[in-house]
This record gives sequence, structure tokens and C-alpha cells, in this order.
Amino acid sequence: MQLDILSPEKRVFSGKVYGILLPGVEGSFEMLDHHAPLIAALGKGKMKVIKEKNQNAAGNTETYEISGGFVEMLNNNASVLVEDAKLI
Repeated sequence: MQLDILSPEKRVFSGKVYGILLPGVEGSFEMLDHHAPLIAALGKGKMKVIKEKNQNAAGNTETYEISGGFVEMLNNNASVLVEDAKLI
């Protein structure tokens, strides 16, 4: 899927990924390649970007600390709009 992580100041991440683990306001959830259309609110927490199916490979994941926002999934394109995101 195509993933774009955007904050008001900059584009944090843009690229093809296998999936993302997100901190929803009512609990964490995961979206994988070809997920059904969805819009959800995000809470403060850690967001994990999974670049390829093999999650255990070195350098295959990136983790960001986010301060809340929204995610939209449509036509295998995920857009994550956050107030702030820091790579950890």
C-alpha cells in the first residue's frame, strides 16, 4: 500500500509499505496491504510502519511517536494526518 504521513509542518514519510500499526482512540489497530476503506481518529502513542511482510528483518520497521490525528484508507492508499510525529 502507499503510505503518506503528514504533519502541518512537513511530509514525515511517503512510500510503499506492507502495513501500519496505529494507536486508535479506543485501542491499537493494524492495517495491512489492501485493507478495507476506513477513516479513524488516532490518539497519542506509537505508530509502527512495516515496510515488508517479514517484520523481523533488520531495518524493516520504523516507529514514530505521534500526538494524535486521523487516518484514511482508500484504494490501497493510507493517509495519516498527525499533529506531530517523531521517529524513535
